[in-house]
Amino acid sequence: MDARSSLNEAQKRRLRVHCEYADRLLSEIESILAASESKSPFPKFRPDVSPVQNKFVRNSIARIRAQMLRALESQGIQPPGPQFGSVHVIRVNLSFVRNAFVEMEPHYLRGYGEVPEELIPELNGLAEELNGLVDRLDSYLAQGLGSDLAARLERLNQTQDEVALLRLLERIISERGFVELRPTLSMIVERLESQRYEIAVFGRVSSGKSSLLNHILGTDVLPVGVNPITAVPTRIIHGPKPKLTVGFVNRRPEASEIARLPEFVSEAHNPGNTKAVTKIVVELPADRLETGLAFVDTPGLGSLATAGAAETLAYLPQCDLGVVLINASTTLSEEDLSTIATLYEAAVPVQVLLSKADLLEPDDRASAVNYVALQIRSRLGLDLRVHPVSIVGSHAELLEDWFAGEIQPMCLKHEDLAQQSVRRKAGALRDSVEAALGARLAKTGASSTRRSVLLDAEASLRKAAGQFNDTLRRRLEASDRASGMAPLIFERAGAVLVDLWSAGSAGDGPARAVLDRVATETVAELGNQAFEDLGALAASLTRALEKASYVLKANEVPSESEMKAPLKEMPRLDLGTLTFRLRPPWFLFWKSMSRRSVARSLERASGRRVGEALSTYGRLLETWSRKVVEELQTRFDAHADAYRAQLARLVEDSSISPEEQKAARRDLVELAFSGARTWERSPIERAV
Repeated sequence: MDARSSLNEAQKRRLRVHCEYADRLLSEIESILAASESKSPFPKFRPDVSPVQNKFVRNSIARIRAQMLRALESQGIQPPGPQFGSVHVIRVNLSFVRNAFVEMEPHYLRGYGEVPEELIPELNGLAEELNGLVDRLDSYLAQGLGSDLAARLERLNQTQDEVALLRLLERIISERGFVELRPTLSMIVERLESQRYEIAVFGRVSSGKSSLLNHILGTDVLPVGVNPITAVPTRIIHGPKPKLTVGFVNRRPEASEIARLPEFVSEAHNPGNTKAVTKIVVELPADRLETGLAFVDTPGLGSLATAGAAETLAYLPQCDLGVVLINASTTLSEEDLSTIATLYEAAVPVQVLLSKADLLEPDDRASAVNYVALQIRSRLGLDLRVHPVSIVGSHAELLEDWFAGEIQPMCLKHEDLAQQSVRRKAGALRDSVEAALGARLAKTGASSTRRSVLLDAEASLRKAAGQFNDTLRRRLEASDRASGMAPLIFERAGAVLVDLWSAGSAGDGPARAVLDRVATETVAELGNQAFEDLGALAASLTRALEKASYVLKANEVPSESEMKAPLKEMPRLDLGTLTFRLRPPWFLFWKSMSRRSVARSLERASGRRVGEALSTYGRLLETWSRKVVEELQTRFDAHADAYRAQLARLVEDSSISPEEQKAARRDLVELAFSGARTWERSPIERAV
């Protein structure tokens, strides 16, 4: 085009701006069409556009846009590219959605009038339940899962037998709206794309996980003796040189030196995962990783010190073998049994190791191995061999024998094992999809009485979830009171000492002992309140799960004792070594004055030490309370989320149409003939 007959830059910019504005208006028209078809409970537009009109409008918009682009191109104007990523904008909008749900909590409603006390748990539960769904969606988007599942499955179709089943599952999950199952499908596809065989190590704090992995890999890369944060499992893979890659919620992954690993996996450097870590990958040039093995150091599934058991549960679809460490110096716990059961429910094979076996004499070691195996068999119905292992001195041969006999053979056939693992996981997901389809069909023709029962079960779950925030708030307020209890302790200790001295006791020894005992008893009142409060929460959660389980005819629900398992290892007050001398006052016969005088003397002698000890105890009690509530919520949500999804389908206002019924039954038939199930279902799974 001749320069003299072309538009200048300002004119081109104006044309482009007006076309952009016109395009935004066209997008609004598309939104109106979409809104008129939406099943939103708060519709903005009446659905008065006929299908013929809808199609004509959309086709016309497409023609307008095509013509607009040609007109711009004729003037040498190029439309600008997209400025923002869709995922980023969706996640920003989700943050506003989250804020909207937070504003629904009872204390925000009090500005409009007093909220009935009996409604507070349900309102809290409503906000908690909705924000939980938002958080899971946000986490799913943050991990970039499932963005191109269909395309990835098509690429894999040339080499993998499981792809046909996964493609069928992907179609059903997408068409039927089973959103809660899509993250699992995404992770199975991710697992299918990898050639590694992933061995995840589980165990309680101090069970020796990190030491065991360091020994196997011939390195000291994993920090030992720290409480892991529960941000995410730490994956250890082969690489040409040591390298650490850390993924975050709101920024790009960062590559760093291995030495920085404790900054992201220790409670001291990353308390409560304040750094928002989503993924940790350690690359090492270790010989045992060259063969295709990958090890994963997990935060655990039921450990009190882990606030991210949910992340470990989310990881399970990628796990090929679970190695559960049971500390030989402690007894087999409900937590250990729960971990084994959870792994089997996720179709993950399990090997059990009795760690720190060097602490036991040979005869005691054999007895401990037999005891653990017997308990697993009697409690879970699983016949698992228990391997004693150690990394200490000559006892390290135990670990080497296990690795050579059980793990080394896997290196030679890791690709086959990985494929078998995917087949198991796909089979487990198929069972979940079948259950979801069955639940959808079951709602057809449900009576009003049945619907009322379902709504009551749903409300019970909501009310139970609403107790988390209130319980945690009470416990944190109580923890804050600990640092201010010094005057009460000195007053009580002064009264006890005056009574002792009046009875004839003398010397300064009793004063130190009495102060220590009174301080311990006084803060124990806080501890007992916390234990009772959290125990009541656990009991309430269990009752809500039992009600939903009964209504849905589901068998797998934790008992009250299992739910209360996190209520252990309460912190204790430690005054340290008190060094002071205290004599009885000469006016001992005047008890009220003597008690005040002795209390002041105790405060002068040990006030600083007692104050510091109380502050430390308060912080420990706060941390303990937070972790117990987090663990209770993880245990509750592990069952409640599935129940909520089933209840939501069953309580929809209308039954599914005959066409949808036929489609659901057709899907069930396709799933039934989609290949033989190769996973040997355990008694736990058969009971579900």
